[in-house]
Amino acid sequence: MLFDKSLKYSYAEQKNKRHRIRGVVFWFLGIFILYNSFTSFFFSMRVLENDSMRPGLRRGDRFICLSFTIHGLLSNLNFPMQPLRRGNIVLVDTARREEQSPPKLALDWIIRFFSAQRFSLFNRDHRTYMKRIVGLPGDEISMTNFVLRVREEGSSHAFTEFELSDRDYVPDIPHVPAVWDESLPFSGNMDRIILGENECFVLSDDRGNTNDSRTWGPVSIRQVSGKVLLRYWPLNRLGLP
Repeated sequence: MLFDKSLKYSYAEQKNKRHRIRGVVFWFLGIFILYNSFTSFFFSMRVLENDSMRPGLRRGDRFICLSFTIHGLLSNLNFPMQPLRRGNIVLVDTARREEQSPPKLALDWIIRFFSAQRFSLFNRDHRTYMKRIVGLPGDEISMTNFVLRVREEGSSHAFTEFELSDRDYVPDIPHVPAVWDESLPFSGNMDRIILGENECFVLSDDRGNTNDSRTWGPVSIRQVSGKVLLRYWPLNRLGLP
């Protein structure tokens, strides 16, 4: 027994114990860094918390999204943007503005990284909205009866949003009172506008009283923080959204 106790408190035994503790700490630290890097830079999991994208997407659906964080940090270096196409469902971060400098954005990422996304330099009392891209930079767009018509830059013909989309989808078209005119954002009609060099136009699939570019106006490409890749829940609707 005395021999066993001496081994327990020997220098070699204490050294091995410290190595085991350091091993456990480094293992947990490695998992923490890998998880935060993965969810911050590359992919994230999102839950649709409202009915703004019905009938195709429903409240409670869960998605894997591609993150555009790297592009946001390196935008001043002309880092190539991930390709956005009409019909893509994207994440629109309404708090992300042009005036946020890259150094401040980088410092904000570091703070969020080491706080597991709990703290930020910016006021993040907002929602990241899930919307569908229907207009890209340079497009001339107008709306009639809740359906967008798009004339691509350099083209002489306009097409409906469905003809130009990479994805098949059917929006929910509401019935509105006849007294509503084009001055109201949800009247279903909109005069022609031309999107700027770094602007896109996003809409909800539910074309009723839901906020999107009809109320926000065109959104900056920098406000597009990610793109939806896959719906993984519920399993009976698993697949591309």
